[in-house]
Amino acid sequence: MTYITGDTHGDFSDTIQRFYSAGVKEGDTVIICGDFGFVWSIGSEHELDLKELAKEKYTILFVDGNHENFELLETYPVVDYCGGKAHKIADNIYHLMRGQIFEINGKTFFTFGGAYSIDKYMRTPGYSWWEQERPSPADYDEAAKNLEKAGYKVDYVLTHTIPESMIYRLNKTPDIHDAELTGYFEWLYNKMEFEQWFAGHWHMNWSFEDRFHILYSKMFRLE
Repeated sequence: MTYITGDTHGDFSDTIQRFYSAGVKEGDTVIICGDFGFVWSIGSEHELDLKELAKEKYTILFVDGNHENFELLETYPVVDYCGGKAHKIADNIYHLMRGQIFEINGKTFFTFGGAYSIDKYMRTPGYSWWEQERPSPADYDEAAKNLEKAGYKVDYVLTHTIPESMIYRLNKTPDIHDAELTGYFEWLYNKMEFEQWFAGHWHMNWSFEDRFHILYSKMFRLE
């Protein structure tokens, strides 16, 4: 069984309880829509919690959010995982890199993490904030290459933030610092063929036409 959920922010007790309450069991796959937060700093409580997650009998996958330690994340080996590029964090934990298409449990997933941190002014570069939070030109090029091969058709889309029109549907104003990414997602939203789109970032559980889902604490089970 495949489950999808929102930000975990390195909170071990909440994460484990969320998985347990949803009935996640051995052999299942859980996908987190960014702000995983357990790859944060060496020698910290997060590192200890990451080692505990690595003992679980299910698979944990995540796209990156804006609150990730990208310098540390990029030290992990890049491997081929289910047809796409991923950072291998542990035998059961993988970071699904930007612009990839994975085949997981018989379904295809396009992944594109990242977002702008509106709390950047409160954070310290290289300690609690990293410029890699926003996609690079190479990320967009990678996405174009893989989507063209797939004919811009997948089963599911996994991102951290959301298309511009969805921000307006939340009665919010898009941030100009994130305009390139949310505008790109708006283009993809109209260009791609997909069954459902999943995102995190906004700290709410919200769905639109049963096709677009923002997840936070909710565990969405794919049938």
